[in-house]
Amino acid sequence: MSTSVPLIVRLLASSVSVAGRAGKIVRDVMSKGELGIVEKAKDDYQTEADRSAQRCIIASLSSQYPKINIIGEEDNPDNEGDVCSDWLTIDADKEVLCLECPSELQGIKEEDIVVWVDPLDGTSEYTQGALMLKRDPWERWKMYLTHPLISIKWYLSLLQSHYGFLEHVTVLIGISVNEKPVAGVIHQPYYKNVGSENKTGRTIWGLQEIGVGGFTPAPPPNSLIITTTRSHSNPVVEKALQVMNASQILRVGGAGFKVLQLLEGKASVYVFASPGCKKWDTCAPEAILSAAGGKLTDILGHNYKYGASEPRPNKTGVLAAVNADLHNYALNRIPQELKEKLANK
Repeated sequence: MSTSVPLIVRLLASSVSVAGRAGKIVRDVMSKGELGIVEKAKDDYQTEADRSAQRCIIASLSSQYPKINIIGEEDNPDNEGDVCSDWLTIDADKEVLCLECPSELQGIKEEDIVVWVDPLDGTSEYTQGALMLKRDPWERWKMYLTHPLISIKWYLSLLQSHYGFLEHVTVLIGISVNEKPVAGVIHQPYYKNVGSENKTGRTIWGLQEIGVGGFTPAPPPNSLIITTTRSHSNPVVEKALQVMNASQILRVGGAGFKVLQLLEGKASVYVFASPGCKKWDTCAPEAILSAAGGKLTDILGHNYKYGASEPRPNKTGVLAAVNADLHNYALNRIPQELKEKLANK
């Protein structure tokens, strides 16, 4: 890779390729059928796919950019130094390498950069999708046959919902400079490319002042549609949703997938009034959304900082929208007492 290409552009190009390799690891772990699930904390799980994908990302980027600070969700995964040779990638996306680097990022050094990595965003959806895929066809049919009052339509919708969970799974690599997210990658290992032969997965990237690549963002829906958590709700979360007066609420998994809902024009605003997200969940999505003209803050309207010394949890929730006007609308709808309740947690 030519060193004449500015560092940020080279790092983003490398991250696009590395995210795709990590996505294949995620699929390979599932195909072997042994997820190696461990519970890190209550309702917080880690799989072999999380651990292996993170080792791939960190080892691949560290070998090329030894002075950048990389922070991964899976702190000290087992055998972090034991990385298969075919996991290492030094490839760089050729399209990204041709990008013009924003002037304010041209003189950046490796020491100025913090990379935030979530090797598998949507672990709950990954494990639930795996459980359904693991059943053989006869086992699946027995689910239907042993419940004769259940319609075949219901049964098929159940299968679709479990398989659909896998599209919620993403690999996230966020690049921050001076505490601000400036570039990011979202890779969907299970995205189905219609019309593409032998190709599974999709990679979307964004760069400050340049825009978004990997697909073309769509305009927001005509009515107000909210995307939010499907598995981490509570009374405060629900109250923040109620005050929006939305025509529809989409409950999906993973911060990366929620921001994709905004970029794809399926939702207008992402609301999560809870401290459940972490910096590695939002760095890449925020960078890409911002590059597309959107905005991501906490529920109070404050920007998160992504310096290496910053606390990992996003304690005051997430509020994101496809543009500043919709973000302001959502921010103004949230009652002050709800904001204070979240801020004082």
